[in-house]
Amino acid sequence: MKKLLLSIFGLSMVVNAQEFKKPDGCSTYWQQHVDYHMNVDMNVKNYQYTGTQKLVYTNNSPDSLKQVFYHLYFNAFQPGSEMDVRLQNIADPDGRMVNNLGTKENPKYESRIAKLKPDEIGYLHAETLTQDGKPVAFKEIGTVLQVTLNTPIAPGASTTFDMKFKGQLPVQIRRSGRNNKDGVALSMTQWYPKLAEYDYEGWHADPYIAREFYGVWGDFDVKINIDKTYILGGTGVLQNPDEIGYGYENDGDTVKRPKGDRLTWHFKATNVHDFAWAADPDYIHDKLKTDSGVTLHFLFKNDPEVLEAWKKVQSDAVSLLDFYGKNVGPYPWKQYSFIQGGDGGMEYANCTLITGGKSYKGLLGTAAHEFAHSWFQQLFGFDESEHPWMDEGFTTFISSLAEQSLSGKTDENPFGSSYRSYIYLANSGHEQPLTTHGDRYALNVAYSIAAYSKGCLFLSQLGYIIGQDKLMETLHRFYDDFKFKHPSPNDIKRTAEKVSGIQLQWYLTDWTETTNTIDYAIKSVNEDGENTKITLERKGLMPMPVDVLVVYNDGTQETFYAPLRMMYGQKSNPYPNVKRTVLKDWPWAYPTYDFTINKPKNSIKAIVIDPSQLMADVDNSNNVYPEQPAAEDAQEN
Repeated sequence: MKKLLLSIFGLSMVVNAQEFKKPDGCSTYWQQHVDYHMNVDMNVKNYQYTGTQKLVYTNNSPDSLKQVFYHLYFNAFQPGSEMDVRLQNIADPDGRMVNNLGTKENPKYESRIAKLKPDEIGYLHAETLTQDGKPVAFKEIGTVLQVTLNTPIAPGASTTFDMKFKGQLPVQIRRSGRNNKDGVALSMTQWYPKLAEYDYEGWHADPYIAREFYGVWGDFDVKINIDKTYILGGTGVLQNPDEIGYGYENDGDTVKRPKGDRLTWHFKATNVHDFAWAADPDYIHDKLKTDSGVTLHFLFKNDPEVLEAWKKVQSDAVSLLDFYGKNVGPYPWKQYSFIQGGDGGMEYANCTLITGGKSYKGLLGTAAHEFAHSWFQQLFGFDESEHPWMDEGFTTFISSLAEQSLSGKTDENPFGSSYRSYIYLANSGHEQPLTTHGDRYALNVAYSIAAYSKGCLFLSQLGYIIGQDKLMETLHRFYDDFKFKHPSPNDIKRTAEKVSGIQLQWYLTDWTETTNTIDYAIKSVNEDGENTKITLERKGLMPMPVDVLVVYNDGTQETFYAPLRMMYGQKSNPYPNVKRTVLKDWPWAYPTYDFTINKPKNSIKAIVIDPSQLMADVDNSNNVYPEQPAAEDAQEN
């Protein structure tokens, strides 16, 4: 209906990303720092590996730390783990992680983890651990290692942990794994003992149940010793390309591989909070140097069914790099790798693992989304468990704009599917607040729509509130002020307030901490002498400012804008070619609001609340006057 209205009224209000001069910003946040040195030996026959890890941890907090925690993610892939048990008890388990022994209509799910044999499970164990050369006591608790320190780490002090560890890569079930559906041998993600983050909230030693991650900023120096027929891609810059070859060598250089049947790949990555890699003997490796100085790598199977799409997407990746750089901020690292692997699409530091490629459109959509995570996750370092809506939602927002830009279609709302999904959830009775921890959603579908769709709408709707120009300026200011700083929801709110001059606590509170919905209606349109009195009604609990479009029989149009009182400000006119009248502000406590048009009722062709389609009104059937026929009635007529 809304698309039809826009067409009838000839009104265009398209959300386009814009480039702005970035304001200076500052921050007083503290955060921890860690440097990793790891040497790993991988056995490609039994999928087991051993490693040593030297970890230098700097405590920048004001607290003395008496213990630390590590994540041992691979222990989730064992019968009886929390991940396994959750699969057996959630009503809509992830289809990749279960077998359906029933029918589509009457499913009977069986956890794939529950069926793993000892040589198929995943595990990750610390064998020895010292602090500054002295053994420390540690205890493995599922996917978490709890370490009691001999000497507390004082504020501002650093300590060194040395560990010997061993692991086994599980059968591909979720994210990590061996021999995935595309035949990729090794998807090595969340594979090493990873220090948990400690911030102003305390330790984030979350068990690995389903959702994503949160890590400590630092530098990685990683050596991977593996069968020399395997080709690797992953986090960081390869330090010995002329010993490795496989397309990594510098132009014109001769590859001089050492003798023997194994190679040691040496990677370094700076200022990241994760390290991932994948390996396969049949990878094709393409390398593309961009004008920005960033090198893009593409590693994909030598499979005729996917070759065309993986080749075609490479030029699009350059366009995506440019788009995100202009509309958020420059990509700060030297390389990025698009790697075929994993179980769908998942972001990691300097790389993504993506399955498929038979469909170019599908590959492009996944690549656009995962690459955008390099900003809205890897660069900002959101807590993906606690605030998944910032990670997935902001990524969905910017990647939707990017895909629209690549397609050349600028006449549609790029977030339309996100609005439809959110409204479905809001009306379903299954919605939970965005403040819900990622693992504590009752349903996977509720998590997915909340994180991806409602999180996206936080930004698109913010543009409705403060104006599209101020929204994109907010993203640039956010980049400048909070890159590499683990920002929280309040930080994006405060950034938008500083940029726009509009107060937004009400918006952050209602949209993220409640399930209050937006529902505004045209209650009545009545003659008032030679004028027309329009009465609007707030039927939902969530407040919003309201734009109203009036179209007259002679073809002219004008808009009326009722700011929300608690905004204490107003946006600029989103339709500069259409006359706008700014009305008195609307206090939330008042359920109705009246204003008068200085024209008779019979001169009015239509009245529309929110012609931009950017306000997430859960019932738009009452947003139009005269009332539009229902879809089924229109078809009958």
